[in-house]
Amino acid sequence: MKAIAIHDYCEPGALALGSLPDPVPGPDDVLIEVRAASVNFPDLLVVRGQYQFSPPLPFAPGKDAAGIVRAVGANVSGFRPGDRVATQVEYGAYAELVKARACDCFQIPDSMPFEDAAAMGLAYQSAYFALMERGRFQAGETVLVTGAAGGVGSAAVQIVQGLGGKALAGVRHADQMPFALGLGASATVDLAAPDLRNALRAQVHALTEGRGADVLIDTLGGDAFDAALRAMAWSGRAVVVGFASGRIPEIKANYLLVKNLTVSGLQWTDYHVRTPQKIQAAQAEIFRLYESGALKPHIAGVFPLAQAGEVLQTLERGHVFGKYVLRVD
Repeated sequence: MKAIAIHDYCEPGALALGSLPDPVPGPDDVLIEVRAASVNFPDLLVVRGQYQFSPPLPFAPGKDAAGIVRAVGANVSGFRPGDRVATQVEYGAYAELVKARACDCFQIPDSMPFEDAAAMGLAYQSAYFALMERGRFQAGETVLVTGAAGGVGSAAVQIVQGLGGKALAGVRHADQMPFALGLGASATVDLAAPDLRNALRAQVHALTEGRGADVLIDTLGGDAFDAALRAMAWSGRAVVVGFASGRIPEIKANYLLVKNLTVSGLQWTDYHVRTPQKIQAAQAEIFRLYESGALKPHIAGVFPLAQAGEVLQTLERGHVFGKYVLRVD
């Protein structure tokens, strides 16, 4: 099969279309003809061999795929050839065929294009688990989202709005502000403001009558996280999702004590491995919100599979609006 074949870890610019053996499904697996694969920030780490899980070489990267079932294993009863499905896998989505556990596959609503289905995988799952499982979000609460124009950030803004909350979208570029508002954010906050440590708290307090944010979903780390922690409400819950800014922040525990703050992390892969039933329930809710009109992924661009390396480089530069998707013909 054609695939973005990695025979040794490399920089994304070195990626090229090659070939790999067709995957062989086991008794509990589904074999999928990929039509679309979304591009996620962790793919950069996988390609470089820097991710917490390193696939055996050679392999194709990619964690989100949508397509048509070609074959199912002997123990699989919920899917059959011809079904339209989406899946999240550890690796392998940047290819013509991908093998996935049946418990990691989801029927796609009839109205959903493959590109939307691929875009609503890892990013929306991460946002949902960060909000509901780790952040214990409740309707009516205010959520500060950093990196709100990116994949996970834009998904979080939409989910907060769809579930009856107030999303404050933190962005680093002025042209991302109207985009975030279009996603349903109640307001935007400027993460490029001078003296961000004080400026972010002032912006959030002005938008919350001095109370602060109940929940923080942080995808950036670095200075944005340091400042956002100071903008939390009493007994607020902060969730660390990633470090797209490049710096892993350190937390002063006395600040957590003074404001009764909770800080937790989200490693989505652990839920994927340990509790696939929670993944199924989350995806069902995400698709329900899509069909109700509350969610709609903003796809920044659709590119041929062969351009995966270029797209990953664009993603790394950080000035993004939503999700990039690869089309697999």
